[in-house]
Amino acid sequence: MTPAKPPNPPQPPAAEPPNSPSPSGAEPSHATSSPGAEPSHATSSPAAEPPNSPSPPGAEPPNSLSERLPFFVYGTLRPGERNHDLFLRGRTRAEEPGRLVGAVLYRGPGYPYAVEDRQGLVHGELVTARPEEYDGLLVALDALEEYAPGDPGNLYERVARDVVRESDGRPVRAWVYLAALSVAQRLRAHGRLIDNGDWRTT
Repeated sequence: MTPAKPPNPPQPPAAEPPNSPSPSGAEPSHATSSPGAEPSHATSSPAAEPPNSPSPPGAEPPNSLSERLPFFVYGTLRPGERNHDLFLRGRTRAEEPGRLVGAVLYRGPGYPYAVEDRQGLVHGELVTARPEEYDGLLVALDALEEYAPGDPGNLYERVARDVVRESDGRPVRAWVYLAALSVAQRLRAHGRLIDNGDWRTT
């Protein structure tokens, strides 16, 4: 009689290998996820929006209607000129002499154009509107200058520039209507420059 074979001894369960240690100081990666797990915020979040880029020269800055800046006027809106009483009388809180550095004046058909030029200087007035008149005055002056934001046919562009107040020499941020790019190019090529930058003395 063949002797019975002893039963095979039970095999111990295979030990799971220990987790490999991460490099010293390293955090677990969140770039990938196991099936069923929520995707990592590193890959699922929408790309962050880049900061607002500066407006191109001549373009109206963003949210410009909320910026209640004074106006710098250098032509027919100056005190004593034909459009001053029509548009500004009774609607302003202050009108102070000022100068715009970095622009020159050219003669137009009954009114001047200011064109940006690093070496130039333009004389005019800083006009501060009464708060209750501001919105209506802004619309009225845009219409007078035939300016519409983003319109390629504009003759003028309304831009924010620093204007030096004559009384104390301090710079004041103000709206200025400058010649639009296409107009400025023609004036530089064929325009008649006002050498002293003051339209009232011509």
